[in-house]
Amino acid sequence: MKLLNDYKNKKVLVLGLGKSGYAAAKLLQSMGAIVTVNDRGDLSTNEHAKDLKASGVHVVDGGHPLDLIDQSVALMIKNPGIPYTNPLIVKAEEIGVPVVTEVEIAGRLSEAPFIGITGSNGKTTTTMLIGEMMKGSNFKPIVAGNIGTALTSVVQKATNQNVIVAELSSFQLLGTRQFHPHVAVVLNIFDHHLDYHGTVEKYAAAKARITKNQTSEDALVFNADSERVLRFIADQSNATKVPFSLKGRVENGAYVADGTIYYRDEPILKCEEMGLPGEHNLMNALAAVAAAGVYGVPAKYIADVLRSFKGVRHRLEYVDIIQGRTVYNDSKATNIIATSKALHAFPGKSIVLLAGGLDRGNTFDALIPDLKKAPIKAVLLFGQTQKKLLDACQKAAIPVIKEVANVEEAVPEAFALSKPGDVILLSPACASWDQYKSFEQRGDIFIEEVNKFR
Repeated sequence: MKLLNDYKNKKVLVLGLGKSGYAAAKLLQSMGAIVTVNDRGDLSTNEHAKDLKASGVHVVDGGHPLDLIDQSVALMIKNPGIPYTNPLIVKAEEIGVPVVTEVEIAGRLSEAPFIGITGSNGKTTTTMLIGEMMKGSNFKPIVAGNIGTALTSVVQKATNQNVIVAELSSFQLLGTRQFHPHVAVVLNIFDHHLDYHGTVEKYAAAKARITKNQTSEDALVFNADSERVLRFIADQSNATKVPFSLKGRVENGAYVADGTIYYRDEPILKCEEMGLPGEHNLMNALAAVAAAGVYGVPAKYIADVLRSFKGVRHRLEYVDIIQGRTVYNDSKATNIIATSKALHAFPGKSIVLLAGGLDRGNTFDALIPDLKKAPIKAVLLFGQTQKKLLDACQKAAIPVIKEVANVEEAVPEAFALSKPGDVILLSPACASWDQYKSFEQRGDIFIEEVNKFR
């Protein structure tokens, strides 16, 4: 880690005590900053809060007092999910206090170069693939970021012999200023998080920050099949362009031709040999191939990873074949696009779909064409969106539609409505918070219930 004096004896306010807030507070205090942590929740029993207080960090909970911000504060580090309409952030920006996310701090302090991965869908799978592929070179990858490990915790141990492979959300990127990955990967841009960003243009602008500070000595790996990625990001970038495409040969990049994955015209492996199902995972694989290729990872090792990699927990995760049914846990499919992709991952197989969850105000009409096209035998619906999904399924003429209380009740119904050779798929198209603490808990419960039928 670079030892900078930038923060010594400077007042820093950390807004939001999550994983990233805790890691950032610890790191900045170790560098001599005078740190205050603020969270609107009750932190009286929070172990991280107790640890910070014991080490001398000032912790304020139960609200956001405006007097925490004045011109004596040198920096605010915000939790990515806190909107910029928060009164403390509004005041900070009004009086000129810089507001960043921990990604910015990690980028300034890291000795290790970054591979940054962003996009509306596929980030986690692509990040994990790149991490596995990088093990096949002389680099020592550290996988972190939006995938679950705070970047400010990993930069403390990273050296110039490492590469940090970082999953980055639009929320995280919006709070960057000088962040400069050596390789930036942009997968796609869909109409996501518009309740936060306001418009797709602003959402894309947040994503574009991943390449804002890149030069021709850096690489932008981008989806050449996405008009939005081209228009909003690739066309504006100063980096060396490394495209990937499912539609055929691209110059200096990764592509599919005649059922084979290529990188810079070198064959890597047949598409049918991939360990992950679905066209969307083929696109993720191309992005990973291109990013690893930039670093010179041998083609043989890239191919070995693509054959052996079976997926990320809760992202179209293969569970097992149970009573002849092939079971997949796609609990991380918290939006329509993710579920749409999952429905097309099993050509020729009849699907029993489990879906539903938190109501964010949207309809599911956009899912109707996919519901019609996929060979769906039955759908089991639960959660707040049950009635909205019921309407979409009826319009799609799904032959069997059942409403159930939750995932626990859906699983036995799924076995009853399916037969050997069918696919049982949990792909909710919704967030989990109406009934479960997280999509991880929802997926774990699904697997527990499924295992009762072994």
